[in-house]
Amino acid sequence: MLRVHFTTEDLLNVTFASEPLPMVETAMALVAWQRRDEQAVFGRWRSRVGQELPGRVRPLLDLLRPDGDNPQFVEPYSRTVEEGLAAVREAGPLLTADQLDRVIARAHGPASWLRALWGQDREAWDQLGGALRSAYEVLIAPQWPRIRQSFQADVAWRTRLLAAHGIKACLASTHPQADWTGPVFQVGLPPDYPTALGGRGLVLMPSPFWTGRPLLAEGPEGPDGRRLLMYPALTPLPLVAPGPVEGALDALLGRTRAAVLQLLIQQRTTSELARELDISLPSVSEHTRTLRAAGLITTRRDGKAVLHSVTGLGVDLLHSSG
Repeated sequence: MLRVHFTTEDLLNVTFASEPLPMVETAMALVAWQRRDEQAVFGRWRSRVGQELPGRVRPLLDLLRPDGDNPQFVEPYSRTVEEGLAAVREAGPLLTADQLDRVIARAHGPASWLRALWGQDREAWDQLGGALRSAYEVLIAPQWPRIRQSFQADVAWRTRLLAAHGIKACLASTHPQADWTGPVFQVGLPPDYPTALGGRGLVLMPSPFWTGRPLLAEGPEGPDGRRLLMYPALTPLPLVAPGPVEGALDALLGRTRAAVLQLLIQQRTTSELARELDISLPSVSEHTRTLRAAGLITTRRDGKAVLHSVTGLGVDLLHSSG
């Protein structure tokens, strides 16, 4: 279970990241490609990536594993790709033997390339730089406007949620298993990771690629600065419209999730939603799970039927986006 202990000072020092970062999203895209959850949303995207991704990117899969708990040096908080690649290379001499052991234990391939990397072998570092650049060019550069759209819509929504309902509601909406016990934010999924912010505060960063529980990491200000919490953006990349959207609700949720929310002004079953929207039952279940996590709908079981309906917060969002 992730358990983050807040002090009063921490609660007063929670902010949002100002923009998505290319190297972070490159890493998250490679992680998302390896995961197998939310297939109804990410399935086609993963199949396409598997066909488009060049072979020279494959070594990155030894560093970037599907759980997202990966070495931070390979995903620096840099605003441009060139700055990010330089930051990765500069981190080389600072890598430790303990870090190497941990990476080797998690890697799915042979350890020889990783040992060469930690040994400051120039060819290995050139290979890493080329792999990162190729991954960015294939996965991120063509989608950057959509990545920014997902990021900005999520931050706008949660900023409004923070103002209207407070930090607890804002953070609890980042994952279906997230809640609070007193001043402790927790997400009821393994592995155990208790930590105290110690008055440093927290930076919130949505990612349109990440699908797991919120990830806590050292933030861009370094070990003495605010921690960073990365969480799944309300609209993942495959649901972001490739062109201009018709309204604020579509920009925030994606057209399908926006349609689900609008239909749930009247209570409906999962089957009714699937039939009215002409989508699969697994797709409906994943959309309703995300809307429920955001506090926009509620779900209850009545015999064999699963009934969904909009919450007051969802109604408020519909009215404000109309």
